[in-house]
Amino acid sequence: MANATRRSKIHKTNKSGFKLSKKQKALLDDILTPVVTILILLVIWEILSAIGGQSLPGPTKVVREAGKLIFYPFFNNGGTDVGLALQVWASLQRVAIGYTLAAVVGISLGIVVGLNERVRKGLDPVFNILRTVPPLAWVPIAIAALKQNQPSALFVIFITAIWPILINTAVGVRQIPQDYNNVAQVLRLSKTEYFFKILFPSALPYIFTGLRIAIGLAWLAIIAAEIVMTGVTGIGFFIWNSYQNGYTSEIIVALVYIGLVGWGLDLLMVWIQGKLLPYSKPQ
Repeated sequence: MANATRRSKIHKTNKSGFKLSKKQKALLDDILTPVVTILILLVIWEILSAIGGQSLPGPTKVVREAGKLIFYPFFNNGGTDVGLALQVWASLQRVAIGYTLAAVVGISLGIVVGLNERVRKGLDPVFNILRTVPPLAWVPIAIAALKQNQPSALFVIFITAIWPILINTAVGVRQIPQDYNNVAQVLRLSKTEYFFKILFPSALPYIFTGLRIAIGLAWLAIIAAEIVMTGVTGIGFFIWNSYQNGYTSEIIVALVYIGLVGWGLDLLMVWIQGKLLPYSKPQ
């Protein structure tokens, strides 16, 4: 009886073969599920595009018509006739400048607003009015005031990205536990020590929330700004120029680039937050 039981176990072990751990299965599922979903959506898109009367090209037609943009993203024929990778790089450079300015000003002003109740009450209506203005609405004002495309684009990025940074920083400062402030008073910390040891570390998770939201808004803002600007290298202008020339396939490829870059920027912020705030769990 014992031998039969042993043979049964050996048979089951040999039959099972190589087994994935739970962690490996979860990783495989995380990879395969979105890949299969994307493939299904591409098939549906291809079928719908084949139906008569549909003006949008299917995936195979997009690859056929915009193959140069897909397989040669770094070509450079001079001027604005460059590959999508270079178009995106030009836009990202503007985003980096405008976003950095927004972060510096937003965090600084957010700390002041968070510490001073009177300042908060005075500026709160102004903030709530300005932050609801769409990025595209700022473009004509920026061009009229600054007269040039580049500074106008930077201003649109700045004015769009600053609000979530400012508001979240102010909230973080106001949410500092009273116990921390009591300890600072007992230890008689100087203003500099209080800032670096209590205020800034306590508000940092809120600041990163604002920074993560702002990077997405900054990317959206530069696309909107470049669409109405002429003669600039950038993904937004590329889309508008392709639309005017009827290159629908090129527009679709550019939209994929925009989505991938936006996703990448968000993942970058999550990675930085994880390194600086290992105790925090970004969503």
